[in-house]
Amino acid sequence: MSKVLIHATVSLDGFMADASGGVEWMNGFPVDPADEAVVSRVVGEIGAVVGGANKTQTIEDGEIPYGGILGVPVFLMTHTPHESIERDGIIYEFVVDDVVEAVSAAKQAAGDKWVSVLGGSISRQCLEKGLVDEIVLDVVPILLGSGISLFTGLSRQMRLERIDTSGFASEVHLRYRVLA
Repeated sequence: MSKVLIHATVSLDGFMADASGGVEWMNGFPVDPADEAVVSRVVGEIGAVVGGANKTQTIEDGEIPYGGILGVPVFLMTHTPHESIERDGIIYEFVVDDVVEAVSAAKQAAGDKWVSVLGGSISRQCLEKGLVDEIVLDVVPILLGSGISLFTGLSRQMRLERIDTSGFASEVHLRYRVLA
């Protein structure tokens, strides 16, 4: 059965993007082959993605999940209906205002592989509804001070169980099971 996980690269102070939505700060850190192996293992298990659509319901170059390397179906949350889009062999399905439906469709598409949930708002909605099995974070050594938070805004505390922790050149990799 498919596992649902939040997978994100974050700053040490918990931001997934700077205040303008940029992620360029993630680049330029030393990388060890062991860091790449940890990330590759997770990415290799992903069979579908759930995220948020942009305001124009288009698929722009900088918005393609995982840079398009996965080649898996993507389910995008939106407030208005939109036809599916195919780009570079990837199908982008738009789901209107029902994150449970989006995750269910993604799980079906993923089969035995995992569903990766991307973005702060979508991740928080999935956590609130009890849809997330694990949280996988790749933490880079930078303090942004402000930006777009991955978890700020949850309505309740959530307990986690650490499954794995590793660190190599500059990143620290954290993996937690969501308990409640």
